[in-house]
Amino acid sequence: MNIGRERTRWARVGLMLAGLGVVVGSPASALPAYPDVRAAHRPSDLTLLDRHGTPLQSIRTDPTARRLPWVALTDFSPALRTAIVLAEDHRFHAHTGVDWSGLARSTWANLAGDGARQGASTITMQLAGLLDAEHARPAQGRSVTAKLGQIAAARRLEARWSKAQLLEAYLNRVPMRGELVGIPAASRVLLGKHPSGLDAAESALLAALVRGPNAARDVVVRRACALLLQQRLDCAALEPVASRALVPGAAARAVQPAPPNDAPHYARQVVRGLKPPFPATLTTTLDAGLQRLAVQALRQQLAELSQRHIEDGAVLVLDNATGAVRAWVGSSGAALSDAAAVDMVLTRRQPGSTLKPFVYAMAFERRLITPASLLEDAPAQLMAGSGVYAPQNYDHDYHGWVSARNALAASLNIPAVRLGVMLTPDALFDRLNAYGLAIRHSGGFHGAALALGSAEVTLFALTHAYRTLANGGRTANGQQVGTPAAAWLVGDILSDNAARSITFGLDSPLVTRGFAAVKTGTSKDLRDNWCVGWTDRYTVGVWVGNASGEPMQAVSGTVGAAPVWRTLVQALHDGEPSRPPPMPAGVVRQLVAGDAQPARTEHFLAGTEQAEIRRGGHTQASAQYHGIARPQQGALYAIDPDIPPRVQRIVFEGEPGQWWLDGKRIGQGARISWAPWPGRHVLELRLGGGRVETVRFEVRGATISSARPAASAGRPAR
Repeated sequence: MNIGRERTRWARVGLMLAGLGVVVGSPASALPAYPDVRAAHRPSDLTLLDRHGTPLQSIRTDPTARRLPWVALTDFSPALRTAIVLAEDHRFHAHTGVDWSGLARSTWANLAGDGARQGASTITMQLAGLLDAEHARPAQGRSVTAKLGQIAAARRLEARWSKAQLLEAYLNRVPMRGELVGIPAASRVLLGKHPSGLDAAESALLAALVRGPNAARDVVVRRACALLLQQRLDCAALEPVASRALVPGAAARAVQPAPPNDAPHYARQVVRGLKPPFPATLTTTLDAGLQRLAVQALRQQLAELSQRHIEDGAVLVLDNATGAVRAWVGSSGAALSDAAAVDMVLTRRQPGSTLKPFVYAMAFERRLITPASLLEDAPAQLMAGSGVYAPQNYDHDYHGWVSARNALAASLNIPAVRLGVMLTPDALFDRLNAYGLAIRHSGGFHGAALALGSAEVTLFALTHAYRTLANGGRTANGQQVGTPAAAWLVGDILSDNAARSITFGLDSPLVTRGFAAVKTGTSKDLRDNWCVGWTDRYTVGVWVGNASGEPMQAVSGTVGAAPVWRTLVQALHDGEPSRPPPMPAGVVRQLVAGDAQPARTEHFLAGTEQAEIRRGGHTQASAQYHGIARPQQGALYAIDPDIPPRVQRIVFEGEPGQWWLDGKRIGQGARISWAPWPGRHVLELRLGGGRVETVRFEVRGATISSARPAASAGRPAR
């Protein structure tokens, strides 16, 4: 025996024992109380609850570790509690924080230095290290001083916490395999179980992982088997459990029941507005039933339109009184690409005709027109940028003189564009942004096309703007845009099913059981389709299209977004039909007669009412032209996608003669209508005496069908 070495060992043991004496009498230092530890526990995922407390969405807020909500000790299975105590601290219920006999054996063995180092940390000592990094075990092992500090902390914990509290905190905080922290996370992820349902074999496996969270499979199985044998249990059940839990990548996969995933895009917006530490749950204003119905209705509608090259959609439902979001669907989730990750509630797209209500509200407010005013729906060519803007209407021809009520409700384009020009694009631009639409560029940039939705807006902004109309022109921040009377007139028109029937018919998806003011819109080239409207309590906005920007095929407002809108409105008012708002001050009723429409009762801003409205000298006699009057040389036609391609027409007018297009004869007379085809065209008017008038023009924005129509498809206009 080496007498010098033996003396050194005994000297170190003496120092250790002396230190233990100091620990026993050391004063208490600040350590967290059990209620504070439990209250401070934060799962790695935030669960969003709807307004009634129903879980809606789980979203990861801590990428460094995977923790589940705190689990009470009584919710861990007895088998798990037994296995953990047996594996880590079999005298846990007997000691006061330190297993002195075990510590002595460990100290002597480690100081002897003849074999592998042994540990004697009790569950309480390990918990001290989990609660305070100062007492955690460093990679290179603890010094004598650090060990003494851990012992002191454990004794102080035992003095303040009950055994049940100590074990409960340990089970929720102990590191497990990979990124997993706590038995609840390991149980759910590796075994697909709540810890209350763990059997003996599963409990032994998890207890073995506590000793070596990332140990090799055979090492974990051997330790787990040893635990079972100590309990006089068979190890045969371990193999299937290990095969399920310890395969490569098991800690990264989610075999546990899928967390709620009904509002992923809304959850991202909520988390962006939070600062750490994140709560475990957060109550939102969403309604779980409505949110799930919106997802279901959207996916069902897109499935029915799957043959029309349309794959995505979005929904936003607002409470009119508070502005609270009741449903937010940023994507249908059905796209096979990354498009499903894009939140289309917040993505800018062209709104099409959904901007018309704001045009009319402004025109009413400025007393340029009344709902009874006659507007001319006839061919028009307006300068827009570098070309000529030629808006078209839904049906085969134009409607001549129509009331403003019919023009807005039926979504006639030419009257809206004429009003936009009267208001001026710059003034309209300012008013639209006052509604919160945040349109970019300028009124001059968009020109006459602004009235038909050439600018880009988000579904979020557009739906809030419609809510402003529903609230009499008052925005969410209390700003009054326009007048309540003008906003009421627009709502009254948009709820008038008879007025819209000349375009949409009497039975369309825009018809609901109670009051609803609604407008559809489709952007250029059928890339975006909208339906937005309000009831007495809610405003609902729906967008369908392709997040990639690819055009749809033959999808108009009533075909695409409107059925989803109607489903939600009917559900929102199931059992409680929406009621029309009361007529505000400043609006009067007046019986109106005239030569353009039958006698009827109409609403006016006070001071603008009229008993009789006539076309005022307008004559329908044909004008006398020289050569080709329309189209003009170099005209650029932008075809409105709200109109089915089969019924869109461009009118050619001029002297009576033979009309030829691109070398083919298309008709004879003074006026010919032609179904437009995209591209550059040459129009000839062949007159008597061999005279030929020629005009070149271009068509953009028409939808290309499977077979190009013959040039002879043109026909004389009615």
